Amino acid sequence: MKRIKQILLIIFLSILLAYVTNIDTIPENIILFEGEKLNISTLFGVRIEKQDELPISSSVNSKQVNYVKKENYEVSILDRFKVKTVEANIIPNTKVIPIGETIGLKLHTKGVLVVGMSEVKNINNEKVKAYVNSNIEEGDMIIEANGVPIASTADLVQTVNSSNGEDINIKYIRDNNEFEESFTPIQISNSEYKLGLWVRDTEAGIGTISFYEPSTKSFAALGHGILDIDTKSLISIANGEITTANILSIAKGERGIPGEIRGSLIGQTAIGTIAKNTSIGIYGVLNNLGYFNLKNGEVDIAMRDEIKIGKATMICSLENNQKKEYEVEIQKIYINNNSDNKSMVIKITDKELLEKTGGIIQGMSGSPILQNGKLIGALTHVLVSDPSKGYAIFADMMIKQMRET
Repeated sequence: MKRIKQILLIIFLSILLAYVTNIDTIPENIILFEGEKLNISTLFGVRIEKQDELPISSSVNSKQVNYVKKENYEVSILDRFKVKTVEANIIPNTKVIPIGETIGLKLHTKGVLVVGMSEVKNINNEKVKAYVNSNIEEGDMIIEANGVPIASTADLVQTVNSSNGEDINIKYIRDNNEFEESFTPIQISNSEYKLGLWVRDTEAGIGTISFYEPSTKSFAALGHGILDIDTKSLISIANGEITTANILSIAKGERGIPGEIRGSLIGQTAIGTIAKNTSIGIYGVLNNLGYFNLKNGEVDIAMRDEIKIGKATMICSLENNQKKEYEVEIQKIYINNNSDNKSMVIKITDKELLEKTGGIIQGMSGSPILQNGKLIGALTHVLVSDPSKGYAIFADMMIKQMRET
């Protein structure tokens, strides 16, 4: 009997944990388009029902946000126990211009990113670790040294060299929390000191711009964030820019070996500024529209229930100043996905594209996908086991991320 009670208790606690986790994942604030259904997965017995609708004060509206009203939803269990309220900000249906052009991206970090640590030989040729008693780790972002803001690697080098070997108080960020550590710089010459930290303040790469929103002059690109090559963490940026890109060659993808668009940013022209590097894309403002061919004109953002399994098209650029629309197939749709950029599974079916690239390759991330004359999403990832297949993010998630302040 005791054993049965223990088993029942474990089952009860497991079910309780599942419900607590499910409710915890329901956001308290969300953005919806006018007429869009609230798509949130819930367990049996958990209900989300609309309670009221409120007008938006004109003081809240801005060119970037442009909410038209608010809706409040009540989350309850078994229609009796209220556990949460969801506030939905409603934005008007919007039109965008799909682009699909290959671009360069340059990001400048908010501080300097720690990408490694090493021993330092001091002036007596002894190996020393200045960081040995600290808690600093790869992926931490140094923002201040001895009260001086650190915006670049040069700033940190100058501050360390001017310390004359005296302790330096380093302020850094990890997981959005600030920490402070004291370091004793290691003297390596008469005028040079080191901390033994390898840091970086810029990151660059190639990707595809997804769409342009004329009403705000804003753009969305990639459908995923830019991670640091060493730490694999999302880069927290101070600012950045997108540039033209010179495509040099195409490396075809094979099973187990992802291909890539090889390009150069040397001597290229700045065409926009980056404001946000997020897990679901790069966002900013375009200021050189002359570079893009926008003759295709504006299209609507598709609602999720409009997206269907079957044929679609994808725009991408594989040669300089040339973009083309290729055939793809939507194979799976995760309609309730609001948490990551794997909203749909797509398959490249266009013979010409398969011949050129072998399927989905690095650099094509962000390529816009259209179905029935509407933008439904953008390419994000390749399935390494089958380069003809990959993931795409819903277009509505990207436009909502763009609108968030």
